[in-house]
Amino acid sequence: MGFKIYTKKGDKGFTALFGGSKVEKDDIRVEAYGTVDELNAHIGLLADKLDSDLLKADLSRIQYNLFNVGSHLASTPEMSDQLPPIEKNLVSWMEQEMDKMDESLPDLKNFILPGGHPVVSQCHIVRTVCRRAERRVISAKESLSDPSDIIQMLNRLSDYFFMLSRRLSQEYGVDEKLWKSK
Repeated sequence: MGFKIYTKKGDKGFTALFGGSKVEKDDIRVEAYGTVDELNAHIGLLADKLDSDLLKADLSRIQYNLFNVGSHLASTPEMSDQLPPIEKNLVSWMEQEMDKMDESLPDLKNFILPGGHPVVSQCHIVRTVCRRAERRVISAKESLSDPSDIIQMLNRLSDYFFMLSRRLSQEYGVDEKLWKSK
């Protein structure tokens, strides 16, 4: 038998960070790693809706790194050397992938309204949750040892999912619905 999923230790509204510090469950750090966890779940749902094994592998790579990000957010600074690393070249890889996607996409001259296909819509949900995760990490940055790599990764990740939504619109033959102010 494995470990029990319920410990009852959080029943009074506190949780422990890796390293032992106790914080309230509405602490900004808990909010930050909880939002990263939510982002990861939405990426899993997006992957489940896709047929492309290559794209699923790319999303899995991102998910593993997000889990590592969550571990950094859920730990005290003293524990940082015991945590799994965030992939060093992930940001440059995402930039290269976005550049490849951009080569086959029409020029963007307007904002795009989310929608057109369930997969495209899910990709936009991932993008917006990623932006929220980035904001939460920025709010928590004072209690983190060095969040700059995490902030950069989340910033680029939301751009990646915007470009992926455009690519998927093209792949599924869906016209992008352009926003026009009037």
